[in-house]
Amino acid sequence: DALKYMLEQERYTLTTAPDSAVALALLQTETFDLVLLDVNMPRLNGLEVLKSVKSLYLESEIIMLSGVDELKIAVECMSFGAYYYITKPYSSSELLFLIERALERKRLLFQNRVFKADLARRAMSCHIVSQNRSLLEMLDMAARSAASDSTILIEGASGTGKELVANFVHSNSSRKDQSFMALNCSSIPETLIESELFGHEKGAFTDATSTEQGLVEMASGGTLFLDEIGEMSITIQPKLLRFLQTGEFRRVGGNKNLKADVRIISATNKDLRQEAQGRRFREDLLFRLNVITLHLPTLRERKDDIPLLVEHFLTRHAGSKEPKRLDEKALEVLMKYDWPGNVRELENVMERAAILSQDDAIYFDDLALPLKPRSLRDSSLAPVAGVIQVGSPVSMGDMQKAHVAGVLRSVSGNKEIAAKILGMSVKTLYSKMQAYNLG
Repeated sequence: DALKYMLEQERYTLTTAPDSAVALALLQTETFDLVLLDVNMPRLNGLEVLKSVKSLYLESEIIMLSGVDELKIAVECMSFGAYYYITKPYSSSELLFLIERALERKRLLFQNRVFKADLARRAMSCHIVSQNRSLLEMLDMAARSAASDSTILIEGASGTGKELVANFVHSNSSRKDQSFMALNCSSIPETLIESELFGHEKGAFTDATSTEQGLVEMASGGTLFLDEIGEMSITIQPKLLRFLQTGEFRRVGGNKNLKADVRIISATNKDLRQEAQGRRFREDLLFRLNVITLHLPTLRERKDDIPLLVEHFLTRHAGSKEPKRLDEKALEVLMKYDWPGNVRELENVMERAAILSQDDAIYFDDLALPLKPRSLRDSSLAPVAGVIQVGSPVSMGDMQKAHVAGVLRSVSGNKEIAAKILGMSVKTLYSKMQAYNLG
């Protein structure tokens, strides 16, 4: 009681437990940053509770309190994961100092969990290269929307840069110094996406060996980007809707309502209105997600940006070397190509050309594109496998085969990137490769 009173005076939020059984029951329903644990207690002693807490809740720091000043017990406590071992009687200042240090360590451990994602976000330039009027108008709307906490839905085909726009919004918002977490809803199995979003309790499913936080907790105070939201299972959508409405959620296997303050930005390459009409997407969730809708044009609709983007990509991939220049004939080819994979495909093509070209310039023949206009091909060159001349009398099947082969070649055989450019799953790509005997 005295300890509780002292800590409440320091504005800490406290929950007390008279014995180990009550403490373990509390830890199964609530999240605690720090546990002050006595060594000698009825029923289970402190060491047994320490082992249980560390096996279940790895993010709770633990300070052991004991009236016994024994080196053996102290070493044992530290080996089981306690932050510190302090003997009674202790001064208030000594304990408060340890508590602050333990909480600081807790904060650092949490920050490390989001460090990679945040580093990737900061490494991704939020400077979008464009002189296209429609894109610049969209960015102006995105910048004005950034100041609010309203949900934003970004619409656009694969490869148009939806995550880049989400990063742009976050970087211009009041949450810019907080974490930016991203989840691709199409890359997570339906059985695991709820756990990825909301976390899970130990034992919630077969591989749940410990309690884990979900992305909504990890991104609290910041922004959560849900890419390919149209692929989210219809069974998970009501839980996301409830979170958007109340800010509350439950971990998988848990029975306690938790809260998180996170801004949701979502993106899709589907028409969610048609998906809602077909009952594959909840209409009420769509209304919650698209308070503000941003539409990204395809590269085919902003071809005036191609010279700028080419210069940008060549400079970025040159590193410390002098960037290669693009031959006029090669630029003409890029301007006439339809770019089904959009900006992502253009970047891949330019990166490959910059690596493989043997001169300080990139020429027509350095470009790995699935379709090249007849008028721009050098008639002296031998036919290239996987390339069909526009205007040739060929079947749709042959054209599709050539397109798949060309995209695979342009990304050096990377099937995940090729699948994204082609707008299909990796599984479908493998099926196409087998059908077309592309190895």
